[in-house]
Amino acid sequence: MKVVLLADVRGTGKKGELVKVSDGYARNFLFPRGLAKEADAQVMNELRNAEESKKYHIAQEKAQASKIAGSINGKTLKLTAKSGQGGKLFGSITSKEISEEIKHSFNIDVDKRKIMLKSEIKAFGTYECELKLYNGVSAKIYITVSEG
Repeated sequence: MKVVLLADVRGTGKKGELVKVSDGYARNFLFPRGLAKEADAQVMNELRNAEESKKYHIAQEKAQASKIAGSINGKTLKLTAKSGQGGKLFGSITSKEISEEIKHSFNIDVDKRKIMLKSEIKAFGTYECELKLYNGVSAKIYITVSEG
C-alpha cells in the first residue's frame, strides 16, 4: 500500500514522502497514530502543491539573499572602540556589534550567526568579514576599527 507520511517515521521515511508499506503496518500502526494517509488522488495533489510551495519559497529566499549580497558586497563599515595602552581594545568587536552596525548603516537585518570572522577583532585596523546569507550566497565586507 502506498502512503504519504505526515511525520518522520524511523525506518520508514521522512515527513512528506510517498512510501510503499505493507497493508497491516499501515492499518495497524501508521493510520491509528496519525503518522500517514493513504495515497489517493487528493493527498497526492496536496503533496505536489506542498512541494511546489516549498520550492517557490526557497527561490524567493535565495533571490532576497542575492539582492542583499549585491547591495553590501565590498562595502566598508566603520566602527569605533575604546582602547587601552598599546592600541589594544578593551574587549573585542563581536559579530553582534557588526550586525547592529549593518542594520544602522544599510538598513538590512543580518543575523549575527551568519557573520564569519577570520579572527577576533582585538586591535585597530581593517578586517575582512564574510556574511553567509544563504546556502551558496555570501558577501564580503570590510570592518575598519578606529579609536572613538
